[in-house]
Parts: sequence; C-alpha cells; structure tokens
Amino acid sequence: MTVHPSLQPYTDAATHSIEAIAELVKPLAEGEWNRRTPCPGWSVRDIVSHVIGMECEMLGDPRPIHTLPRDLYHVQSDFARYMEMQVDVRRHHTSPEITAELEYVLIRRARQIRNESRSPETKVRAPLGAEQTLETALNLRAFDVWVHEQDLRATLGQPGNLDSPGALITRDMLLAGLPKVVAKGAGAPANSAVVFDVHGPVEFLRTVRVDAEGRGSVDGAPSLGPAVTLSLDWETYVRLACGRVRHTAVADRIKVEGDQELATAILGNFAVTP
Repeated sequence: MTVHPSLQPYTDAATHSIEAIAELVKPLAEGEWNRRTPCPGWSVRDIVSHVIGMECEMLGDPRPIHTLPRDLYHVQSDFARYMEMQVDVRRHHTSPEITAELEYVLIRRARQIRNESRSPETKVRAPLGAEQTLETALNLRAFDVWVHEQDLRATLGQPGNLDSPGALITRDMLLAGLPKVVAKGAGAPANSAVVFDVHGPVEFLRTVRVDAEGRGSVDGAPSLGPAVTLSLDWETYVRLACGRVRHTAVADRIKVEGDQELATAILGNFAVTP
C-alpha cells in the first residue's frame, strides 16, 4: 500500500524540511546547539528536540513521563506545556545523541509512510488528548517543520527553502488565519476590505473582506477601495504571522497605504500561531 494521493504533498513537504534540518545541524559544534532562535524560549537544541518529539508522536510512541521546571517563562498555556514536554526531556542530551535520534526517527517515519494505508479522514491523536484527522495532522506537521527549519536558518545564517513545498503549505495555513486577524483581532469595520500584497520567493495578492455582520473572508480578487493595503516580502510575512518578530522591528520592510490606525492594529495582531 502507498500513502493516499491527497496526503502525499504533506508527507513529501515534511520529509523535505526534516531532512533539511538534519543537514543544517549535523556540522554544528556543541556550543552552537545552545544558540537562541526566533522561536520564543527555544534554542537550536530545543527546536530539534521538538521535531523529534512530534515525529515520535506521529509514530504512536508513548509520551514521556516528565515534570517540567517551574521557571520556563515562555510556557504560558496548556498547549505550550504539552509541546514543552518533548523538548525539556531532551535538554540534557548531547548533540551526537540528538542527531542520532533525529536520523533514526527519519528512518522510522519513512518506513511508516511507505506502509501508510489509512484514509485522510482517519482519526489520530492530537495535542491535549484531542483527536484530528490524519490529513489535518500531516498538514500541520508540514507547516510546523517548515517554520522551524526557517527558525534554524535564521539563527545559523543559512537562508534557503523559502519556496520549498513546505513554504506553499505554510502560505495556505497562514492565509486561512487572515480573516480572524483583520475582523476579530484588529476590529476592522463592517463592509471594509484589506489587501495583502506579498512579494518574494512566494508571491500572492489577497483581499480580506469584512461583511455587514463583521465576519471576515479572504479571496484573490483585488479591492477597488481597500481601507488598508499592506505590501511586504514573504519572509517578513512569515516572521510576523508566526510571532517571530514585532512589526515595529521590521517597519522598514512593510509599506502601508490607507488607514494607518487600522494598519497598526492589524500588524499588532498578526501572529496566528499559538
């Protein structure tokens, strides 16, 4: 059996990013594993540990029994505590141990993918004891590992893969969050429109329209009279949407036209990841 055709893009994208991560960290000296990344609270070691841990969960491995320290300032929610468990349990591991585990988990996942016969609608484990479809799980996985690949590239000064398969999946995931950003987060007025013009390795033009009831929707048609137009490059868009940087720190990379107050509210609520 082979993986369902609709799942193939997700498995291919995730594998591509994890293999890129393995190549990025393989030559690092021990001290480099402790470098801070744009992901709040996490070092290079922590990100790789997270990738390993989530892959182990996709494989069905039991979660570690572990008590988190009380002084992890970046752990502010049950979801963050859930994610931190797989990270903190590996904080004492050496870099050879972590790279070896990453290589082994890649082999195990490749074997699982080759033998995957489940349908996209199959229910699988999700964080905090919830369930999600296999398709949702693999989509989120491809998104997550691509974003963390970019965290590592930013830290190590090795840009790349901004237009890889994972980048396109990430684009779609982030676009799905735009209506909430504009309508709920920024409180854009009813019957208004906001245009996002993104250029670079991944390019797109999208309009978020807020209807008379204040509900937002996104489409690819341009607006003749938008309240705001935001123009920025793809890398900056990702960093903002994933909470890696504040808009004030990258103001020189964002062109704003229209209602400045609304634009500031949108940029201040731009992060869509937990």
